[in-house]
Amino acid sequence: MQVIICVCTENDSSIFENRKLESKPFYAVLANNSTFENMKKADFRSTCAIARTLDLVGDTWSLLILRDMLFHQKSTFKEFSESKEKIATNILSQRLIYLTACGFITKIQLKGTKKSTQYVATEQGLNMLPILVELYQFSINSITEKVLNDSQLVYKASILKNPKAFIKSKRKAYSTFMQQFESAPANSPSGKI
Repeated sequence: MQVIICVCTENDSSIFENRKLESKPFYAVLANNSTFENMKKADFRSTCAIARTLDLVGDTWSLLILRDMLFHQKSTFKEFSESKEKIATNILSQRLIYLTACGFITKIQLKGTKKSTQYVATEQGLNMLPILVELYQFSINSITEKVLNDSQLVYKASILKNPKAFIKSKRKAYSTFMQQFESAPANSPSGKI
């Protein structure tokens, strides 16, 4: 099966049956058996590594979904939809399909029902953890502590004190979290767990 990735805007109603899309362009995946490694060169704007990264995860939602996976160990559609940023369910569906097709996450069917589907980070997804921490460090000092809750203050102190130790602890915690899925049958055509 061939993966078709196209840039869409909210005016491209023919692709997603008149659903309202994000106002910014985004990449829509119309099939889901591709990985980052086998995407064609034509799928990217240029050979610049930064531009390619933005082509893959530079939309409004992809990094936030990965943040929820890696920082908060969220793994279900419902958990992602309940995040404080309030992603629309149609956009969430599109992003999960896209992240799966690009090899950042994989899909696991635990009980064979749609509601039991779990989404988990692949090794490529875990490799986004340092980028998430760098983005966090870039912005956190512009946010007054008065608006941060206790959990956010703990994250701030931990990341700013020792970012490398924070990344190591999150990798270890995610590895422990993933152990529950090792014996589960995986429906993961896009990558290994």
